[in-house]
Order: sequence, then structure tokens, then C-alpha cells
Amino acid sequence: MAVTLRLTRGGGKKSPHYRVVASDRRSPRDGRLIEQVGIYDPRCNPPEVKFDMARVDHWLAAGAVPSETVGQLIKKVRRAAAAAPTE
Repeated sequence: MAVTLRLTRGGGKKSPHYRVVASDRRSPRDGRLIEQVGIYDPRCNPPEVKFDMARVDHWLAAGAVPSETVGQLIKKVRRAAAAAPTE
């Protein structure tokens, strides 16, 4: 099974929010999914991005390919985590 990490759309007309999911590459955008690994809400200021990085790393290690947008969001979250001060 070819797995991809991608966005599925939720919300109403002109008020989108997205779930980041692991799904079969052949499934439709809002079709059957394997697991939800995060959320993305572009309407917040700044946009809200949350990932379960342990599960994202699991799927990437298992051969999942992120979509272009999800790949950019993962990079953004990793940079923010690296820049955050640790105590």
C-alpha cells in the first residue's frame, strides 16, 4: 500500500480547516484515511499548525510520502520546535 501524508478539508463554505492524515494514495482527498496525525487551521492569525510528531516520524520512516503542502508544514513545525527555548 502506498501511503501519503496529506490534507483533508473540513469546515463550511469559505471557512476551511484541515486535518493532516495518513491515507492510501489512491483514496480521494476526503475519503478513507488510516490515521489523523495533525491539524492545520489557516484562518487563525498566525495559522494554527499542530502535529503528533512521533506519528509523523513513524509514517515517514515507513515510507509515506508527504504532499508538497504537508512537507512545508512539517518543516515549519520542526524549525519552530528547534527555535523554542528548552529549560
